[in-house]
Amino acid sequence: RMRIYMDMCCFNRPYDDQSRLQIELETKAKLYIQHLIKNKKLEMVTSFMLRFENSKNPFVMRRDVISDFIDRYSSHFVSSTSLPELEDRINMIKRTGIRQKDATHVACAIFTRCDYFVTTDKRLLKFKSNELELINPIDFIAELEEN
Repeated sequence: RMRIYMDMCCFNRPYDDQSRLQIELETKAKLYIQHLIKNKKLEMVTSFMLRFENSKNPFVMRRDVISDFIDRYSSHFVSSTSLPELEDRINMIKRTGIRQKDATHVACAIFTRCDYFVTTDKRLLKFKSNELELINPIDFIAELEEN
């Protein structure tokens, strides 16, 4: 099965202002991805960084819904005990201009051999890796349906 990692901006997309078509389509695509995860068509990798970022969400309902989904449907979890193994890669990713948290997410996805890293972060989508494809939820669904 295909293995994916979604970052926190992807998890939060349904809570963003849906008045822009791009955001509405990304939300629908993200919810469809969650449907595929629930039905075991995709494997979802999560990490200590996702949990940490989610714990900082000031909206309790959103935080709880995201936390529940992560806890319930995560196939693989990267704990903070893996940090020593991740540090070199995180630093290498950061040298390309990616921020610490995002670099940690990407390193976790590469570490667990994810096929795709799904994000709505335009700046992060510019990062290129031979080991992982960073992709917007809409493009991910389009690519899934082609195969």
